Amino acid sequence: MTPDQETALRDWLLRKGLYGLSEEMLLQGFATRCVEAGLALSRTLVLIDTLHPVLEGRAYAWRDEGDPVRVSEYGRTAEREGGHEAWEQSPFNVLMQRGGGVWRLRIGAGEGHEFPMVAELAGQGHTDYIAVVHRYADDAVMGEMESLFSHFVSRRPGGFTDAEEAALHRLVPALLLAMKSAALARVPRTLASVYLGRDPAERVLAGRIERGVADRIPAVLWFSDLRAYSTLSDTAGPGEILPLLNDYAEATVGVIHAQGGDVLKLIGDGVLAMFPVPDAGDGAGPAWGPAARAALGAVSRLRRRLRALNAERSAAGRPVTTAYVALHAGEVFYGNIGSRDRLDFTVIGPAVNEVARIAGLCRSVDRDLLLSAAIHDALDPAIRDDLVSVGRYALRGMGEAQHLFTPDPGIARDEARKLAWWRKLGVDGEAVEEGG
Repeated sequence: MTPDQETALRDWLLRKGLYGLSEEMLLQGFATRCVEAGLALSRTLVLIDTLHPVLEGRAYAWRDEGDPVRVSEYGRTAEREGGHEAWEQSPFNVLMQRGGGVWRLRIGAGEGHEFPMVAELAGQGHTDYIAVVHRYADDAVMGEMESLFSHFVSRRPGGFTDAEEAALHRLVPALLLAMKSAALARVPRTLASVYLGRDPAERVLAGRIERGVADRIPAVLWFSDLRAYSTLSDTAGPGEILPLLNDYAEATVGVIHAQGGDVLKLIGDGVLAMFPVPDAGDGAGPAWGPAARAALGAVSRLRRRLRALNAERSAAGRPVTTAYVALHAGEVFYGNIGSRDRLDFTVIGPAVNEVARIAGLCRSVDRDLLLSAAIHDALDPAIRDDLVSVGRYALRGMGEAQHLFTPDPGIARDEARKLAWWRKLGVDGEAVEEGG
């Protein structure tokens, strides 16, 4: 690699990193240009820890066989089978204990074979290995994001030349800086989606952050909570409540997302969600039907998923429950509400209060699902035929009584009717069976 080629590659990394090229495209471009300039690179791996409630980070792997960069996500070391052992038997662990830096192992000459990863590379015919660990400053650490890990491998007899090693020393910081920039840009999107919900996250990241700015939109609203949660929280062991909430939230959020909805709030055991309502066009106003049907489809998926979850928890001797669900439709204000120091991107309006009140009535009328008249009227006649009235009820704090409906209880007892119900809702029976 000539000095001009090295300069051109470093400039490319800086420009593309500033531009916002993805991590995999940056690594692909770096490795390809190195090989084209004559640098004997055969393997490259970059590990970037992240800030995520489930994942520990991402791995980006390039090989000289011509395949695109492979991207894989890894969970937390403590939760992966053999994770601690694999980490302790890696050159990266040794470098971390030294405080970071660079370590070259001439594996063709027998160095580093005590590390399983290096021994495997040697068995594949590779001859040289350079590991790099870049530590972050203490005040730059975010969660697990405290270092960048990378390695560079050659299969040329004799490995990297001294000039190639020196070029990598100069180029790798620019590569890792560009990839770190892309990784950090991903963190707020991930956290916003996890903590705000998918659509609110996109709106916030698009700049909809001005206090007091909200859109008036039509929405199908979902409110659910767990049956007998207060009793469960009083009687379950101290280590059972969080796992119980997490299991049932995972089931509920999963089906809502699968049906195109957005979860806006997790309130203890309660879930507030909405299903977007598109405009029907030609001045006809909101098209309520598809969103109402999608929300009902999510309920059907949830019922099947909870049966599987309860069977699994019961077999483990853990407490089980089911969920009450209310569905309602109306216009809401959707946007930023709060103080200068603490804003929330959420929905407000009478319809939100009404759906919460309807959910509270599920216990009184002993029904797991209640639909408002607005939902009933939005549905196709073929679906309405399978709904029965539970009467009119005055909702606390609301001006008018609500006529409420629920699916005919006979549907749950008749497999043929149940399958027909799923088809009417556009929910594939096999997908419901799988819990998705």
